[in-house]
Amino acid sequence: MASIPTFSSYSLLLKPNNTNTLFPNSNSSSSSSSCTLSLLPLFGTKLTLQRPISSTRSISIANFSATSETVPFNLPTDPNPQSDEVQKNPNPNPKPKWSARAIRSYAMAENEVRVLKYPKIGTESLLMGILIEGTSKAAKFLRANGITFFKVQEQTLELLGKSNYFFSTPRPTPLTEPLKKVLDSAVNEKLKSDLGEEGETNVTHLLLAIWSQEESAGRKILATLGFNDEKAEEIAKTAASGDIDWSFQKEA
Repeated sequence: MASIPTFSSYSLLLKPNNTNTLFPNSNSSSSSSSCTLSLLPLFGTKLTLQRPISSTRSISIANFSATSETVPFNLPTDPNPQSDEVQKNPNPNPKPKWSARAIRSYAMAENEVRVLKYPKIGTESLLMGILIEGTSKAAKFLRANGITFFKVQEQTLELLGKSNYFFSTPRPTPLTEPLKKVLDSAVNEKLKSDLGEEGETNVTHLLLAIWSQEESAGRKILATLGFNDEKAEEIAKTAASGDIDWSFQKEA
């Protein structure tokens, strides 16, 4: 193995000239100094580094504009819904409570819209957001039935097509009409359940609401990937118990 050459000797000298300097445009006054590193044993040349002491030189730092991301703490439901289910309720809740996983699923949906460069958040985006979040019972149920994020994304691109590469998703990102109906329907489903106004609207309510919109892109993608009414009824039975699967505690 060849040995690594080392410096046998070196000298550090101050040289008041501008030859072979790193800053050739600096002044040659006495206020400038240079550092000469003798590398004669190895290279046979001298390297001179000159540092101007003049205070007139400055370093320019480019200004970068700060960007920010908004994490929603609620979902944009209609504060004055006109559906029959809500009108029958004498004390409708103008600000429904959403589970943490439902909020994260919506945030992931909004982020995925920007990745795909789509102009609006749709039901297909919310379906992908549910699978990206991935920890809710609804997401686990979908994966157990062969419905994964990549399959949904592939079906979305086939159904809606690819966006223009140079298109920029507007902020705040608007919602499609089917998605607005999905969010309101999810709240209605929770109000009609045994929970009533108590508890939270969770990811299972969102999934069932997507399935209820027959003409939506999310419903079409679910149907293409094998989701049906029987599976919807199966997951609906677990909606009242929230997003977390506590079955492991029963086994213990």
